[in-house]
Amino acid sequence: MLLAIDIGNSNVVLGLFDGAKLRESWRIGTKAQITSDEYAMIIKDLFSFSGIGFSDVDGIILSTVVPPLLPVMAEMARKYFKRDPLVVTNDIKTGITLRYDNPREIGADRIVNAAAGFKLYGGPLIIIDFGTATTFCAITGQGEYLGGAIVPGVKISAEALYQRAAKLPRVELVKPGKVIGRDTVTAMQAGMIYGYAGLVDGIVRRMKQELSESSTVIATGGLAELIAPEAASINEVRPHLTLEGLQLLFEINR
Repeated sequence: MLLAIDIGNSNVVLGLFDGAKLRESWRIGTKAQITSDEYAMIIKDLFSFSGIGFSDVDGIILSTVVPPLLPVMAEMARKYFKRDPLVVTNDIKTGITLRYDNPREIGADRIVNAAAGFKLYGGPLIIIDFGTATTFCAITGQGEYLGGAIVPGVKISAEALYQRAAKLPRVELVKPGKVIGRDTVTAMQAGMIYGYAGLVDGIVRRMKQELSESSTVIATGGLAELIAPEAASINEVRPHLTLEGLQLLFEINR
């Protein structure tokens, strides 16, 4: 089986593939201060609930936007799984062409999403990843990754509002019943959810003008299922797109 590990700023997402089938997936908090041994213990506990052992894993692929955690996870892979992990960079085979001015600046998660999205849907394609930051990526019909836009994520925006406005509380990110909030909490929730959906639709509209009006729009990431129902521009939510992309890249580069 293949263990796919996507290290994000807020969460580490793990996927266990049996061939091309995603058998299990888990999400744990990103902690830059813990060791490879501690991550191994966490993964061992998760595996045990599904009756899986380290010896069942015969391949590992890593992508990360948190550089200090790359050597930690690589050491864990070698020490506990006895495997050298494949690390996603702009130099590996992806099945797409990177038309970015400086490909080294592209986040590994954006490369993975673009490769998976083009394989699954073709192009032209716009991929929105709702994570710590929300990223928008544009891929042409010929499989060319052009770039996109990056905005603060929903949680970052909500936290900034709490920290910088003395009388505003920290609120749970849930959809309120109405956009006209009758109290402070629901007013903030309305602004976060519906306002962010408007931001998404606005950026997608402008990207389609530059890419193609026929572009398919796919959403992924931890908050995709919260925002996507309120954004008219999103065609489909693909929760495990990044993990699927990691499995694809492993097969291309093995």
